Amino acid sequence: MREYRTRRPWGVLIAITVAGGLLLTGCGGGASDGSGKSNGSAVFPAPAYSPGPNDGRESTNHLSTFALDVDTASYGYARRVLSEGRLPEPSTVRPEEFVNSFPQDYERPRGNGFTVTVDGARTGDTDWSLVRVGLATRAAPAEGERPPAALTFVVDVSGSMGEPGRLDLVRDSLDVLTDRLHDDDSIALVTFSDEARRVLPMTRLGGHRARVHEAIDELEATASTNLGAGVRTGYATAVEGLRPGATNRVVLLSDGLANTGDTDADTILERIADARREHGITLFGVGVGSEYGDALMERLADRGDGHTTYVSSDGDARRVFSEQLPQNVELTARDAKAQVAFDPRNVTEFRLIGYDDRRVADEDFRDDRVDGGEMGPGHTVTALYAVRTRPGAGGHLATASVRWLDPGTREPHEESGQLETGSLDDDLWHSSYGLQVAATAAYFADELRVNRAGGSPLPGRPDLRALADRADSLAERRQDADVRGLAAAIRTASELRGSE
Repeated sequence: MREYRTRRPWGVLIAITVAGGLLLTGCGGGASDGSGKSNGSAVFPAPAYSPGPNDGRESTNHLSTFALDVDTASYGYARRVLSEGRLPEPSTVRPEEFVNSFPQDYERPRGNGFTVTVDGARTGDTDWSLVRVGLATRAAPAEGERPPAALTFVVDVSGSMGEPGRLDLVRDSLDVLTDRLHDDDSIALVTFSDEARRVLPMTRLGGHRARVHEAIDELEATASTNLGAGVRTGYATAVEGLRPGATNRVVLLSDGLANTGDTDADTILERIADARREHGITLFGVGVGSEYGDALMERLADRGDGHTTYVSSDGDARRVFSEQLPQNVELTARDAKAQVAFDPRNVTEFRLIGYDDRRVADEDFRDDRVDGGEMGPGHTVTALYAVRTRPGAGGHLATASVRWLDPGTREPHEESGQLETGSLDDDLWHSSYGLQVAATAAYFADELRVNRAGGSPLPGRPDLRALADRADSLAERRQDADVRGLAAAIRTASELRGSE
């Protein structure tokens, strides 16, 4: 069996929605109970059919392992580019971020940890199916129950940020966020252009909101972009103002167009590694602007144990503000990784859709020194696989496992879910609503990336017009504004493709 892989106004509320929502969380298949204690200790049995040692070549076995990721910036940026009459560059299209832009209704666990839901359906393309692995953390508690936050905002004030829809949006958004946070929350403010400057030390909001607003209102665009200096000064400020028992986070607001000093994500993060590892300070990136350094921002967030999103539209603001704004600031899982074991008696090929930059060596699934993803309450993660089954396949198809560390004790936990071949009897377009939405988003990303960059399309992928019709039908079924926006983006891409 082989694995085949691909390479790699409301406007004011958009950034506040993101920087006040995702950043505060740390940012028929089977479903587990989500207790996080299925094995009762820190030692766990391997998933079914564990392979021998890796020989250093690309994996061709039945295992697929990746770090969890809830980024959505790629989809938001693609919609922005399409609205301007352009097709996004294939390198900016990350299918998992398209898929995870749409909430799923997975069962939630009773406590910290995850539930694991696995289902799938036939694509109608010979023996191929799409298999969905869904992971969910517990629901966010009520607003008053959350612990305090200590947030260091690192704001790009370079010349490129002076364009409309960049620094002006950041200023307005930070003002709104300041008014929404609790008196016991704290804010620090760092700016950077050709050099970094600490504008405001860590400041408790109770009795000092006017001081914070004054610092925000004085932000002005100036010179070049030394993003590395901004991140380093931001982390130094966060360490100096570290609050035990609070969520300590650096929030980077930028167009990602670094042109001075350190411009490589690994180099930038290497310089602040001690602050990141020893103090558990995570990085959240908020992207702005029609010209956007997507690759740098995404890499910073991945290596900085955080998330990234892109400020795009009013619809995105409403979605994040009304549905995803978490009511707490705690983490529920650190270094979370997933591993799916396919039964080689029934599966001949499989392909993980996306997660190209989040792949983990199979043998590192239980190596807790290897970096994973940080998750907070209210999160869901969806991974889709294209899976080819053997003729006459029957019985067990796959076991999906998630491993994470308790954010306080660092004790490891695992949870698993199973999928049988009999669960793939349904046609994809007659399967569950959530699976159809995830498939539509994945097919859209695949069309944007593969058709222009080359490679094999996903099995069963409709053309853009047919896919837009599918999305319209799904949106109509539940009056789903998010999916209606997806349909509009697909139709725009179809029109632009026709004009090429």
